[in-house]
Amino acid sequence: MDLSGLRRHTPGTVTGARREAAVLAPVLARDGDAHLLFTKRATHLGEHPGQMSFPGGGRELIDRTLTDTALREANEEVGMRPDEVDVVGRLDDTRTSSKYAVRPFVGVAPDREYVPDEAEVAEVVVLPVSALTDPANYESERRIGHPEYGDHRVHYFHVDGYTVWGVTGRMVVELLERTTDWRSPDEADRVVGADAELPI
Repeated sequence: MDLSGLRRHTPGTVTGARREAAVLAPVLARDGDAHLLFTKRATHLGEHPGQMSFPGGGRELIDRTLTDTALREANEEVGMRPDEVDVVGRLDDTRTSSKYAVRPFVGVAPDREYVPDEAEVAEVVVLPVSALTDPANYESERRIGHPEYGDHRVHYFHVDGYTVWGVTGRMVVELLERTTDWRSPDEADRVVGADAELPI
């Protein structure tokens, strides 16, 4: 995983969203291999309960920048201190179904135990990049006729019993394509209706 290109990348931005948010995609070195840290969201949360995500959340008045938002949220959700994260770059902004414009940051963090805040996080999950880039663990589908997004592609990474998909799945696709040799296939595995059952 080569993160150097992220420093030169000029990411796309989203404007006009109801609220701003930011996430941190933490990269850890474990046993000589790159891993990504995710959170499994608590099931009682009102938005995206039980889904896999990167640490993050909405911008607050105390945040001078969206970088501050991402680092504050990572600290609150899993105890990752801002001073132990080397933010190396950004991915493209993305818009969520909950009307947020989300800015993803990528940072290198130490491989240590991180403790989830039970109010927001059910579990801290660390997945190897080698598994995320294994074609056997990836699938995608094109969903047709969504009332808000129209026709769009949904990516799924199935690793160690966890499924990363949705907005986080889109972020993982961009991160892997910018830092590894992996590329999302040109064509989706299938075409389904907007309300088809999710393969998770």
